[in-house]
Amino acid sequence: MNVHFIAIGGAAMHNLAIALHNKGYKITGSDDTIFDPSKSRLDAKGLLPESMGWFPEKITSDLDAIVLGMHAKADNPELLKAQDLSLKIYSYPEFLYEQAKDKTRVVIGGSHGKTTITSMILHVMHYHDRDVDYMVGAQLEGFDVMVKLTEDNDFIVLEGDEYLSSPIDRRPKFHLYKPNIALLSGIAWDHINVFPTYKNYVEQFSIFVDSIVRGGSINYNEEDSEVKRVVEASENQIRKLAYRTPEYTVEAGETLLETSEGPMPIEVFGAHNLNNLAGAKWICQHMGIDEEGFYEAISTFKGASKRLEKIAENSKSVAYKDFAHSPSKVEATTKAVKEQYKDRTLVACLELHTYSSLNAEFLKEYKGALDAADVAVVFYSPHAVEIKKLEEVTHKQIATAFERDDLIIYTNPKDFKDFLFSQNFENKSLLLMSSGNYGGLDFDEVTKLF
Repeated sequence: MNVHFIAIGGAAMHNLAIALHNKGYKITGSDDTIFDPSKSRLDAKGLLPESMGWFPEKITSDLDAIVLGMHAKADNPELLKAQDLSLKIYSYPEFLYEQAKDKTRVVIGGSHGKTTITSMILHVMHYHDRDVDYMVGAQLEGFDVMVKLTEDNDFIVLEGDEYLSSPIDRRPKFHLYKPNIALLSGIAWDHINVFPTYKNYVEQFSIFVDSIVRGGSINYNEEDSEVKRVVEASENQIRKLAYRTPEYTVEAGETLLETSEGPMPIEVFGAHNLNNLAGAKWICQHMGIDEEGFYEAISTFKGASKRLEKIAENSKSVAYKDFAHSPSKVEATTKAVKEQYKDRTLVACLELHTYSSLNAEFLKEYKGALDAADVAVVFYSPHAVEIKKLEEVTHKQIATAFERDDLIIYTNPKDFKDFLFSQNFENKSLLLMSSGNYGGLDFDEVTKLF
């Protein structure tokens, strides 16, 4: 097949392009800007466009398919040409479904935890030499690519994102996969630029549950009241299997999971990650891995990239960075680090970076999110607010939203860096939470503080 990618440089798009290239497809693509690691990965496979920009002349009638990324706009000149030629245009999830429609589709959904749960499942399968197709949103240790597609594998494991499919397909991605086996980890309002009300957001998960094929199954986190309500209210003829956080203890900075064979040390920590582990165990059992095999494999799982990733440690201090930015993720991650290192002062730094987090109306959702931190710091860039064309956010609004009188707030990258580098981290834990980089912070420099 000849497939052209419009906006090939996206995190998901370039991985799909590489997966299809590895499968023997002829791949071309365009984008107006491509950054690393996408740039290097595409270049290594000979898929990097020679010039940046949009070139309608690349769109010809001998193309079998167009894959359209979210970075493109509805008036993209290449898209318009493809429409004129009546070419088959797929969104990313639509094309994935076409590749997976004859396989057993395992889809992991939820506002939080889906990348970690998908990563845990893939780690266990890899450990036991079980070859599966997959799509996951983080780079995993031991895996070369984030998307794998074959003709032969029976299972495909898909991370089910609720964000939109493409500029011309406004359906959430996970509505298109039609799972045989599904999991729902949690529901916490996000993407308010697309789902302006909580009710509208939750509705997308109801549609997801109803999209599971008849006779299929869903594992769901019964400790999340909204998940429980959505799943149990569905009239879809599927098996509904609840899971909850297993028993565990923390001793001297080590988490021990209670198993039938006794306490077992594991690398990941925090109640939210133990809950994720319980969900992953169920899915692995559906895929033929027994409990003993699951525990043996999961004891070596160190976590998904950018999810509670340890970046520095010495005998008296530790530093983590995490992708957490939504209120529920920030709260869970902060609590996890404090619980793991009870006797250390926790310095938790959060960058408000996404559309939702910089929206004055949404800020109130952060109430209590940093309560577990001994020192709580919030950084945001007024320039980022301008770029996103949002109303100005003030220090007072942020302080009021978090309900902490001692909250430290920075808007200048240099001031934030000066604060960080003036700290004595002896007997402290540092947690850096952001989907950005605090206005240009070099994390390698931070590691030298430890």
